[in-house]
Amino acid sequence: MSSGLRRLFATILVYCNPTNPRDLWEHFEEDMSIDFKSSEDSTLTARYHVLRSISSTIESMGKNINSYHVLDEDISFDKNEQSREIDDELGVEILEEDITSSRSLNSEQQQVYNVVLEKVLSNQNVAFFVDGPGGTGKTFLYRALLATLRSRNLVALATASSGVVASILPGGRTAHSRFRLPLDTDKKNTCCVRKQSALAILLRVAKLIIWDEAPMTRKQYIEALDKMLRDINDSDVAFGGKVVVFGGDFR
Repeated sequence: MSSGLRRLFATILVYCNPTNPRDLWEHFEEDMSIDFKSSEDSTLTARYHVLRSISSTIESMGKNINSYHVLDEDISFDKNEQSREIDDELGVEILEEDITSSRSLNSEQQQVYNVVLEKVLSNQNVAFFVDGPGGTGKTFLYRALLATLRSRNLVALATASSGVVASILPGGRTAHSRFRLPLDTDKKNTCCVRKQSALAILLRVAKLIIWDEAPMTRKQYIEALDKMLRDINDSDVAFGGKVVVFGGDFR
């Protein structure tokens, strides 16, 4: 799909050091634009959305699209960066199979699904830990929760401790990338998120945060997330008043 090609193109730029990024762009722009061209009348508007999508992916990897000189001029976007962060999350593709999966949950999954949704929709503050060995359907549960909330136009963030697991969650990101976690927990145990930044605004509007494989990370990272969410939400309650679902297998 075009969205997958755009992510692949961004990954190649950042990690594969292509000798001529512009040739790649010119050769595959048409393929990366199909979904936008079906909904946009103007070719220039479609190109704008394609470049914005690629730029967002590159930025999540800590780079800037202008470093690769895909076009003659520097690429800039008129749209407010803060709106873009939220729009990108709301624009995550919702698969029909994920929406209908809530009807296929077993009794234990259904119990978690119901209580998490209840807390989210009633704006209550709570943190859960979903415990289960590998293969027991934790990811299936997460996808059902994400699809249900996103289908209601609510922001739900999917993260994991490793990139492999993050890649199988729709819109998934590693916790380090999403929360700007510090690499060294010995010195400054805080996330690098400014209160006025686009990421801070995204985290403030998020209704649910899922962090899979939480037992694989250091406890200082969870403490850093708690401290950061309290700070950007001006709250003294745990995780800044958010509903947070941790998951994993301590076994």
